[in-house]
Order: sequence, then C-alpha cells, then structure tokens
Amino acid sequence: MSRRTAVKRAAKTTDTADGINPRQACPCGSGKRYKACHGLAGGPADVMVARPFEGLAAEPELIALREFVPSATAPLTLAEPHERSVTLATVLPMAAAALVRSDGTAFVGLQVQTRSGDLSRDLARAIGWVLTAEPGDALPVVGVDDGAEPGRLQDVLKADVVLEPTLHTDFAWWLPEDTQPTGDVALSLERANAAIMPSARLTGDGLNAAYWVDAGDKAHLRWVRPEPEEQLLKAMARLAARDELHLGEGSRYAGSFRAHGLLVPVWDLDPELHVREWEPGAEVLGRRLTAALAVDSELTSAEHRALDGLRGRQVTLR
Repeated sequence: MSRRTAVKRAAKTTDTADGINPRQACPCGSGKRYKACHGLAGGPADVMVARPFEGLAAEPELIALREFVPSATAPLTLAEPHERSVTLATVLPMAAAALVRSDGTAFVGLQVQTRSGDLSRDLARAIGWVLTAEPGDALPVVGVDDGAEPGRLQDVLKADVVLEPTLHTDFAWWLPEDTQPTGDVALSLERANAAIMPSARLTGDGLNAAYWVDAGDKAHLRWVRPEPEEQLLKAMARLAARDELHLGEGSRYAGSFRAHGLLVPVWDLDPELHVREWEPGAEVLGRRLTAALAVDSELTSAEHRALDGLRGRQVTLR
C-alpha cells in the first residue's frame, strides 16, 4: 500500500477532536455528514434542517407560534439559569429577531427572516444575543457576526419543558405600560394590529398546540400533532372510515399541512359557536386519535381509501 493511499484511508476513518467520525451523520440533525456540515473549517454548511425543533417537548407549540398564531408570548426555560429572563414572541416591532425593551424585558421573535437553513440555530443565537444586550437594543436579523455563541435551541432550552403561551388581542405588549409608540414603531404596531384575526388556544386534556381562529366566514382549528406523519395519517384514516374524524356537528375535516417536520390537521368550524364550545369535541377527538394510534393491525380497504383521501389534501409549508 502506498503512503498516499494509507493517508487517505486514515483521513476517512479518524475521529475529530470532538470524537465524531467525519463520515457519520452530523449531530445537528441536518442530514449531512459531519465533514460536510459542522465539520467544515468555516463552520456548518447552510443546509435546510427539515425538523428544527426535534427533541424538544415544546416542538408543537413552537411550530404553531412560528406559523400561524398572530400575537402571543411565552416564557422560556433556559438550560443554564441566567439573571435575565427571556420571553419568546411571535412577532416583534419591525420583525426584529430579538430586542430588550427600555424596561429591561428581553424578547426573542419567532416569525422572522431566517439567516440560515436551521431555524433552531438562528433562535439559539438570538437568545445568546439578548442575554447580554442593553435596554433599548434590537437585533434586526440574526447574523454570523452578532457575538453570540454557536449552538442550537436544543442546547439552550430545557428539553422537557412544554411552552405555555399567552395569546393577546393586539401587540400592545411590545411597549412598557404607559408608553406611547412613535415613528416606525407606531406604524409597525398599527399594521400588525390591523392584520390580527381573532385566535384562541384550546385548553383541556390532551389539547396541546390546538388553535382556533376566526377567519370571518369560517372558523378553523389547526392542531400541530407530535406523531410521525405516516403513523398519524393511518390513525386519522381509521377514524375517517368510521366518520369520526370531526369535533361534532358543525365541524368538517378540511385537510392538513406540513410545517417544520410535523403534520398540522385543519378542521372547518361553524363560526357562530364560541371557541370554548369546541373544546369538549376536541377532547373526544383527541381520545379517538390516541386509541387509533395504538392500533397496529393492517388497514381495511375502506381505511386505505380514506388514507388516499387524506393524502390528497396535504400541502407543505416548510
């Protein structure tokens, strides 16, 4: 064997200083080999991470707040306690990635322009920035030169903590109490308030990440589900074949969309009914889904037809 061949073979199998084989999948979850992602000399490659919040108990709520909840905030539980608390927000003034209000309250925004293909990494950098920023500072967009330490949301949050969002009817929480908006902030606040559709988070047993929205002529339920897509679709097909994929009279399954690696089923609802009137039906539906998910037998012919119908009403957002 020539010396050159031996060197090449050694380079293919030798672990890095971090103990990671360069040819193995990168631990960040990007789907690329380590040597083509975080093993690059210049840092991780800009690859799209399809499921950025995987491994976090808060994953379904993070997706809901990122994709369709208009105005909401939720306190974050950091893995390493810090003297400054951080609040996650759907949208911040001027669509900022992070800011510290004049009263010292720190916010990180979810519905922002992404800097990279890994939303988890961008949010972790925003959290790192806001922990040391001064009151009145704002981070317009997460960048590679913002002074924050590299890492992902899974590194900076407690993985087993579920988010408890608070929904707001407007964006008045952008400012400290008794503060009047001016200039660009006032214009941004006006535009944001005008775009809000009445929304509410369903509460009750098993109703995590289930949101009602009044769209005018219709109301909808959007429910981010944590199960693998194929497993969930089969369970939904079993219910659909029995005409049980609903919340009761006045509801109809409309379809589903994929967002950040999870499936979000959607139901059309009678807009004349109050959101709290749908909670009992949603709880019943949740129990039906749980039971159907536990079934491991082959689908019947009717259930296969229902599954084909469900797949025909899917779209992908992310």
